Amino acid sequence: MKVNYQKILDKKLEEIKALDKVPSLILHSCCAPCSSYVLEYLSEFFDITIFYYNPNIHPENEYRKRVQEQKEFIAQLPTKIKINFIEEHYNTQEFFDIAKGLEEEREGGTRCFKCYELRLREAAKKAKKLNFDYFTTVLSISPHKNAEKINEIGEKLAKELDIKFLNSDFKKKNGYKRSIELSKEYNLYRQNYCGCVYSQRNLKTINEK
Repeated sequence: MKVNYQKILDKKLEEIKALDKVPSLILHSCCAPCSSYVLEYLSEFFDITIFYYNPNIHPENEYRKRVQEQKEFIAQLPTKIKINFIEEHYNTQEFFDIAKGLEEEREGGTRCFKCYELRLREAAKKAKKLNFDYFTTVLSISPHKNAEKINEIGEKLAKELDIKFLNSDFKKKNGYKRSIELSKEYNLYRQNYCGCVYSQRNLKTINEK
């Protein structure tokens, strides 16, 4: 039976609303457009720190562009509590190590799942190290990302590292649609490929057909 992660999130947010304190959240982000709706939505409930760790992004100038766009968006977005930002190290070899042997995998397959885990693991470790209450990622906002796998990985890491994972499927409740609206409103740069050299190659192949 398919799990409704939005219902799980709804229940959790109701519990949080009943608390006297605002919990802290490490939110892994891949880019400003994907974070837009998620920040608008979750900032009502959490003290959020964006965690920017994306060694998959290629080439480096694309990575730098996305980082800058993320920072500028955070500065513009009106929220109750100021959103903080942590940029983790950028080392593409960490991505290529987990992608080894999976170079010819289809987009959205095992290589992508390994990439989800690589980035979620760093987010969970950072949340644990800095004593955050929760960690999660914006990745499920995309209709091209596997929300079930993202949540499965998050739950596994939560048990392994003893840190709470916030279940989500942010594309629900018109989340993806709202992210497009916010991208237009804030004139955000929306890239046309996920980030890695393989997704870029896949885009090129599609365009050449």
